[in-house]
Amino acid sequence: MTVHSVSDVTRYIKGLFEGEAILSDILIRGEVSNFKRYPSGHCYFTLKDAGASMKCVMFNGYARNLRFTPENGMQVITGGSVSVYERDGAYQLYVNSMTPEGAGALALAFEQIKEKLYAEGLFDEVHKQPLPRFPRRLGIVTSSAGAVLRDIHNVAKRRWPSVQLILHPVLVQGAEAAGQIAAAIRFFNEKYPVDVLIVGRGGGSAEDLWAFNEEPVVRAIYDSKIPVISAVGHETDTTLADFVSDRRAATPSQAAEFAVPDAAELRQYAAGLLVRLHAGRRRRMEQRREQLKALIDRPWRRNPKLLLASAMQRTDRTVERLHRAAQTERTNARHRLELVLKRLELLNPVQMLYRGFSVVEKDGKTITRSKALAVGDHLNITFADGKISAVVEAKEKQHGA
Repeated sequence: MTVHSVSDVTRYIKGLFEGEAILSDILIRGEVSNFKRYPSGHCYFTLKDAGASMKCVMFNGYARNLRFTPENGMQVITGGSVSVYERDGAYQLYVNSMTPEGAGALALAFEQIKEKLYAEGLFDEVHKQPLPRFPRRLGIVTSSAGAVLRDIHNVAKRRWPSVQLILHPVLVQGAEAAGQIAAAIRFFNEKYPVDVLIVGRGGGSAEDLWAFNEEPVVRAIYDSKIPVISAVGHETDTTLADFVSDRRAATPSQAAEFAVPDAAELRQYAAGLLVRLHAGRRRRMEQRREQLKALIDRPWRRNPKLLLASAMQRTDRTVERLHRAAQTERTNARHRLELVLKRLELLNPVQMLYRGFSVVEKDGKTITRSKALAVGDHLNITFADGKISAVVEAKEKQHGA
């Protein structure tokens, strides 16, 4: 009996796997677990059901085409081939396609990206920029072919002929579309500033519109310092570019209507303002004319002295009141003066002498108490009609003094 090496046996088993047609192109349903994407882009996971599990690998060349992000617990249908990984001697599924079971891959990817960007705040209203009222330059990011550019041009030029339209042509579907759209938005922001940007394309399937759901495009719109109007598809189509843009238009034609004002409407509005201005001026002139007529018809115009009559009368009454007030004040002052003089008169020492009082002095000092004198003191006594000299001969003590 021949002895075989491990490698020989593994290689033989691998050949058996690869020789089976059913295993070289097979679809397998199962639940994803232990999913991991390495920096190389390769994805490794396990596909399992209630009774078994299978190791799987999806290399970067296929993984980068996934529209959604596989997650643990997700039911998927995978396509690929079953073979043996010789180093471990274990069979595994080499996956080249994967779709979620139930919801479509695009719908699932749409919700995953939307949830992620919503959590980051990219769709918040606080970040929305107002559109300028009278733009001079309008940037357009779309395909150079098709009706979109023609519709935007026709509507914009009809409404606002002076606006300048600048096209940055891009692919609007396919693998390279998202990168070109994002680069065009950055180009206008960094190298060729305009007042407003219209980013869009015509209608199509979800696959056709997918470029406007990809993160590079959504983030480029969010980072744009220029207000962005999204015009992707028709009215019923919705993309993530619609959520992040400053204004969403249902069609490219409506985007042009949002971007520029209507000159005809402005002329009509200005004409209405002019009519109102003339009407207001005529009304004001009529009011002033009526006021002037009322002034002309007043009596004082025929007799201008009437203008001064009331003022003169007020002046006379005022002067009369001042005279009366001055007279009253003089009378009151005279009375107050007489009262003061009478008080002074009562306090005059000479008058007191006439009423029987006298002033006793000793050595030039006025004596008011008897205890200040002694027997034998020489005194000067002043009466109303003159002075006398006297000598104290005796003192009598008065009780209670």
